[in-house]
Amino acid sequence: MKRFVYLLIILILASCSQGEKYPPIPKGSAVVVLGDSLSYGTGANQGEDYPTLLAKTTGWNIINAGIPGDTTAGGLERLPELLEEHQPKLLIVELGGNDLLHQTPHSEIMTNLKNILTLAKAQGVKTILVAIPEISALKAAVGNLSDHPLYETIAQETATPLIEDVFSEVLSERDLKADQIHPNARGYGVVGSDMYKALKQLGFAG
Repeated sequence: MKRFVYLLIILILASCSQGEKYPPIPKGSAVVVLGDSLSYGTGANQGEDYPTLLAKTTGWNIINAGIPGDTTAGGLERLPELLEEHQPKLLIVELGGNDLLHQTPHSEIMTNLKNILTLAKAQGVKTILVAIPEISALKAAVGNLSDHPLYETIAQETATPLIEDVFSEVLSERDLKADQIHPNARGYGVVGSDMYKALKQLGFAG
């Protein structure tokens, strides 16, 4: 009897660890990536950015709305027009790095990101948040970057799936970086592959 209870507990914990599954986004669907230079592909050649790579693996029609230097406030301002023009099934939000570089108050960053997610959800658009590393020259130098904790907080408070550790891990590897804050072509390849795995695990990608 004890053995049965033990096995049951293991099965329950295993099922919980898999996380929530979301309805798949059909191939050919419009998907908007709202981001900054990390989405634009700064540090690599045209066509080597991760949204382009994701479009190939998912079969989605991905609109790369990444603008170098953009902030959460800028993304929030751009979003209504993007939603109206493209009518996406899914919005992937990769913003906040420039805010952190400019030392924007965390409360302002969080408010902007929450408003972006709320605006999209109000129009029936599925949303995903991508975590960005903390700004740390020391951690970057020793290859030990970690996600800024505000992303996990936002994800929990807005019930939004979070893609974690992708940029932190890539930007911790010297061979995968074009500079201190941007991947190179190989790095974007890893980003695209890891994001696809995360999207597949969440259920969004087939």
